[in-house]
Amino acid sequence: MSRTARVERITKETKVLVEIDLDGTGAAEISTGVGFYDHMLNQIARHGGYDLTVRTVGDLEIDAHHTMEDTALALGAAFDQALGDKAGIRRYGSATVPMDEVLVRAAVDLSGRPYVVHDEPVLAPYIGPVYPTSMTRHIWESFGQAARITLHVDVLRAARPGGHPDAHHVVEAQFKAVSRALREATAIDPRAAGAIPSTKGAL
Repeated sequence: MSRTARVERITKETKVLVEIDLDGTGAAEISTGVGFYDHMLNQIARHGGYDLTVRTVGDLEIDAHHTMEDTALALGAAFDQALGDKAGIRRYGSATVPMDEVLVRAAVDLSGRPYVVHDEPVLAPYIGPVYPTSMTRHIWESFGQAARITLHVDVLRAARPGGHPDAHHVVEAQFKAVSRALREATAIDPRAAGAIPSTKGAL
């Protein structure tokens, strides 16, 4: 059964196209106009094992907020659509990912109930010229809401000895950890025999 989706989200502020294949090979074609965000969405494809296309045109002449938010909403909607009734999936996934001095833990439940918990240290305000670090929490909140999942992201360790957290490492480790957790949760469970993984009979 094909687990693919195509989502278009068009507003007065942005135009977003997301295509995803949950059973892909990690191929990605990403273009949002926000370079570091493109790099992060590539992590989802590569470490999630998904084929992912994202094309966003947004009002970057104002700032990056609408572009990043609407992309996350469309990406979450694509995950939700591709998962269908969620029959046969593992449902739960978790990953702890180190990146040099940073250690991040992510846990996900494809529950049908949006709830996001996010904890990270105070970071430098920008990564590169456009990516505001304050948006990372909002990305996870928007993605989790649209995907209808429970998501916990915790930065367990960040500070370098005698220095401040490296914002690039802190954010990238989050995307890698969430991608790995999603990979586990969206995987087909060979022992489930196509059953929906809930005593309710629906997710």
